[in-house]
Amino acid sequence: MNAKRPKFAVIIPDGAADEPLDELGGRTPLQAAEIPHLDRLARGGRAGLVRTIPEDAAQPGSDIAALSILGYDPIRYYTGRAPLEAASLGVRLDAGDVAFRCNLVTVEGDTLADYSAGEISTDEARVLIQLVNEKLGGSRIHFFPGVSYRHLMVWRDASDEVRTVPPHDFMDQPIEPNLPQGEGEKRLRQLTWDSREILEEHEINRRRRDAGLAPANMIWLWGQGRDPNLPSFAVKYQVTGAVIGAVDLIRGIARCAGLAAPQVAGATGNLQTDFAAKGRAAVEALEQYDFVLCHVEAPDEAAHHGEIEKKIWAIEQVDRHVVGPVLEALQGRPDYRLLTLPDHPTPIAVRTHTRAPVPFVIFGSDISPRGADEFSEPAAAATGFVIDEGHRLMDEFLAPV
Repeated sequence: MNAKRPKFAVIIPDGAADEPLDELGGRTPLQAAEIPHLDRLARGGRAGLVRTIPEDAAQPGSDIAALSILGYDPIRYYTGRAPLEAASLGVRLDAGDVAFRCNLVTVEGDTLADYSAGEISTDEARVLIQLVNEKLGGSRIHFFPGVSYRHLMVWRDASDEVRTVPPHDFMDQPIEPNLPQGEGEKRLRQLTWDSREILEEHEINRRRRDAGLAPANMIWLWGQGRDPNLPSFAVKYQVTGAVIGAVDLIRGIARCAGLAAPQVAGATGNLQTDFAAKGRAAVEALEQYDFVLCHVEAPDEAAHHGEIEKKIWAIEQVDRHVVGPVLEALQGRPDYRLLTLPDHPTPIAVRTHTRAPVPFVIFGSDISPRGADEFSEPAAAATGFVIDEGHRLMDEFLAPV
């Protein structure tokens, strides 16, 4: 690493924050997990709580939380989730275009059974989305393949004045009450139902059913918005930077902010991701850039499925394969800081995101220990240190060393 400039790293175990669970003896998954590196940071750094989702934000999404963490006030800059993902896919949005997140989902009868179609593989999903585009796309509507179940639809010269619901918010509930409402709802609903006719008996879905896997038998459109306009992160904070992440949302925010977003082989955005590869990529990026953010989706995926043990396991993998190596690399330098925090809670009990503040810790060569006993929600709350406007945390983290 260049020894002349301070280095800054941020690690986000997505959705790791939770609530006390009876199944864990009143502990949270963070408290139940074996996370020696995160606990060391908490004891030796400055810990507290930060509210990454403003109270008046439309919904507690990763998009809003990630903007906050990177120092952008979401009330000012947020236009929707899908436009950020469009940036990751290299899809240009012109004036009047509206981007929609397009999930491949599993429906059973009139109920949403799985928001991720069993975390369908990218190769399978690409075939299905290309078919949907062939059958349902046209001069004004186009579908773009993404990663696993996460895809994109762009509607040219359309309105974004429509209410949509993220599919992970109504798992095992009826579809009808959650369909789009507002301008353009008729077209959006028709696309949704038509996709089921196209996908239900596709060969890929027949094979998936035969193998005991969830079929990707419908699309779900949500997270709409227009092209955002984020100021350059490098200009704002006077650092070069990169983001290590697998999901299009995080990579899209990086590109909108002018940050590098290198591809990492084996990074999948789910529980099968290569945690060690992400840790190595973060360490390698610190050789080239002043600032590196590493995002790991896996804890959030486990929480959406209500899988306690898998969430604990994913948190432990982040600690072992990402936090540990990044901390070791940074401690070889005279000047460094490391910030760790979930982007939002994803409580097992509700299987979706909430607005509660999350624990954070800033650890570094110039940070005096004013920490907590461990990296957890209760320990962070016990410090009494709360940052109510999440976008101000980055200002504090990147203050001159």
